[in-house]
Amino acid sequence: MERLSNVRNIGISAHIDSGKTTVTERILFYAGRIHRIQEVRGKDGGATMDFMELERERGITITSAATSVEWKGKAVSIIDTPGHVDFTVEVERSLRVLDGAVLLLCAVAGVQSQSVTVDRQMKRYRVPRLAFINKMDRVGADPSRVIADLEKKLGHVAVPIQIPIGAGENFEGIIDLIRMKAIRFDGAHGENVIEYDIPAEHADEALRARNGMLDTLSLYDDELMEMMLEEQDIPEDAIHKTLRRTTLEREITPILLGTAYKNKGVQILLDAVNEYLPSPLDRVAYATDNQNEGAETTVTADPDGPMVSMAFKIVDEPFGQVTYVRIYQGKMVKGLQYMNSRTGKKHRISRILRMHANDREDLNEARAGDIVAVMGLDCASGDTFCDPSINYSLERIHTAEPVVALAVRPVKTADRDAMSKALNRFMKEDPTFHVSQDEETGDTIIAGMGELHLEVYIERMRREYNAEVEVGAPRVSYREAPTQTSEYNHKHKKQTGGSGQYAHVIGKLIPLPDDAEEDYEFESKVVGGRIPSEYVPSVDKGFQIARAKGPLAGFEIIKVSMLLEDGSAHAVDSSDLAFQICAREAFREAFMKAKPALLEPIMKVEIETPSEFQGSVSGDIATRRGIVTGTEMKELTTMVFAEVPLSSMFGYATDVRSQTQGKATFSMEFLCYRQVPRNLQDDIIERIRKQREEAKK
Repeated sequence: MERLSNVRNIGISAHIDSGKTTVTERILFYAGRIHRIQEVRGKDGGATMDFMELERERGITITSAATSVEWKGKAVSIIDTPGHVDFTVEVERSLRVLDGAVLLLCAVAGVQSQSVTVDRQMKRYRVPRLAFINKMDRVGADPSRVIADLEKKLGHVAVPIQIPIGAGENFEGIIDLIRMKAIRFDGAHGENVIEYDIPAEHADEALRARNGMLDTLSLYDDELMEMMLEEQDIPEDAIHKTLRRTTLEREITPILLGTAYKNKGVQILLDAVNEYLPSPLDRVAYATDNQNEGAETTVTADPDGPMVSMAFKIVDEPFGQVTYVRIYQGKMVKGLQYMNSRTGKKHRISRILRMHANDREDLNEARAGDIVAVMGLDCASGDTFCDPSINYSLERIHTAEPVVALAVRPVKTADRDAMSKALNRFMKEDPTFHVSQDEETGDTIIAGMGELHLEVYIERMRREYNAEVEVGAPRVSYREAPTQTSEYNHKHKKQTGGSGQYAHVIGKLIPLPDDAEEDYEFESKVVGGRIPSEYVPSVDKGFQIARAKGPLAGFEIIKVSMLLEDGSAHAVDSSDLAFQICAREAFREAFMKAKPALLEPIMKVEIETPSEFQGSVSGDIATRRGIVTGTEMKELTTMVFAEVPLSSMFGYATDVRSQTQGKATFSMEFLCYRQVPRNLQDDIIERIRKQREEAKK
C-alpha cells in the first residue's frame, strides 16, 4: 500500500496547440528520463512523445503515448494525448484509465472548443484535475481572463495557487501563494529553481491573491474557516491538506502558471501532481459482477486481490498485437492465463512491457495501479481481463459515431491485400474508424471523425503498408428519421410446398425526441401468447436490420421507437426467419408513412480571426447555411462561434485562409444531427443516387 500511495497516473489534455507535448518533454527532462530537450517542430527529430513520422512532420500528436518518470519519490505515469478533435477517442480512452489529469490552457486563447470537450470527458469519468496556464511568455497572455473563462465556460471553482511575475516578454517567474515565496528558473533549460523573497512591488498583490485563495478554500473546510475568523496564521500543511481533499472530490481546480517552451514552471507543476492528484488508492473503480446477475461491485487497488484490468488501447505491430492495460486490482504475472470477461476466453500473457513512448522495458509482473503494455492478448479496446476465479466487467469506453466517409480503392490488384491488412489493423486500434462495403458499387467505405482523421489513415496505408489507394470525394454520413407516429399491420405469408412461412405483426412506429439518449428502442406489449415469446426477439432483430439502411437514401434510421402490440403465428409455418422478414417489411411500410426526413451532421465551429476580418468570416458562415451563435473579442482577434452543416465545411481551411490573408485558424467538432431543410432534401437524395450510379459504372 505504501508503494501505491506513491503512484500517480496522469494525463495531459488540452485544445490543439496548447503545448501538451512540450510540457511532457520538459517533464521527461527534469525527471532525468531524457538528457536533451527536443521540440515538437525541431530539426533534431521532433519531440520524444511524437514518435510517429507523421506526427513529427505535421507537428501534432496523433496517438496517445505513455511514459513513466520518478519525481521526488513518486512514480508518475504520464499519457500525452492528442488535442485535435479528430483523434478524440485517444483522449477518451486515456482518461477512462487515468486517476488524475492536467488540463492545459493557453494563456492567450484561454478555454477553446476542444478544452470544453476534454473537460466533458474528465467529468464523464470523474477525473480530478489541475489546470496549468501555459504560454505565459506570449504577447497578450492574460491569466485572469483564462481563469474567468474556466469558471464561466466550464463551471470550475478555480483556485489560483500562484500569480505571475510579469507577463508576455516580461514573464520572469511565479509567486507561490501557499509559501509566499517568489520563484525563478535559472540555467540553460530552467533546471535551477531559485526561491527568494517576494519583491516589494508585488507584495500587496500577492497578499490579496493569497487571501482570495484562502477565502475560497475556507468554504470547503470548517477548520480553515475557524482559523481565518480567529485571524490565526494558517499553516502550510493545512492548506495542502484542504487543496488535496477538495481536488480529489472535484470541488475545486488548483491553477498553476508557466511557459514550458521557455522552461518555467514545469517543476512546480510536477510538485503539484505529487501533492494534489490522486494515487490509485484514492480512486474507486466500478464493475459489473457477471457471476452475480450483473450486480455492481467496487474494485479497489488491493495488490493481493484477484487481478482485474482494462485493455484501453491496441496497437498492431509487425511482431504481434501490443495491448495497453491498466491494472486496477491484484497483479498480472508473465506466463499466467487471464480471462476476457466479454468473450469468456482465456489468454496467456507472453510479455509485459513498461513503455516509454516507442521504447520498452520487459517486466515479470505488473501490479495494481500500473499502466503497462502486454503481448499475448486478443481483444478489443475496452475489454476487461480478470483472474479466472471471478468474472467482472469494468465500465466500457464511450466512443463517438463517425461523421465523414470516403470511398477508397486500390490502384493495382497487388495493393488490395496490403490495403485490407491496413484497414483491419486501423479498425482494431481505433473504435471511431469504421470500414464497410458499398453493396451497390463494391467500393470500400472508410468513415471517421473528420477529414484529418481519414487523411492520416490514408497516409499511413501508403507509408506503413505500401498500399497505393485512390480516394473518392468526402461523403457526409447522413441519417434518416421519422417525423410523425405511424401504424403497421403486416402479414408475411409464403407457401412453397412443405412447410411455408407465416408471420403477422401489428404495432406503432413512434419518433423519439431529439434529446433521447438512444437512437432506437423496442417494446413488446403482446399478451396472451398471440406471438410466441421466442419470436419477439426475431421481430426486434428484423426491425434493426431494416433500420440499418433507410428507404430515402440508404442511410441509418435513428430516433425511432418500435412498439409491438399484437400479431399472430402459425403452429407449423412460423419461424425465426419468417418473423424477421415480416418485421423488416413492416418497418419499411411504417417508416414511409411517418413522413421521413433526412438528418445531417451539424458541426460546432470555432474560428479565431483578426478582428478586421470578422464581418467576412461571419458572412461566409451564413452562405454555408451556418448560424453564428456568438463572438468574443480578445485583444486584436475575435473568436467566432458557429453551428454549420458538415456538408458545407469541406475545404473550409483553404477558404478561411484566403479570406483572412492566411491569419485565421479554426477547429470544429460534431454537435448533433438536425433535419435537412425540405427544399434541399430532394436535391441531396438525387445527388446521392447519381453518385452511386456513377460509382457502379
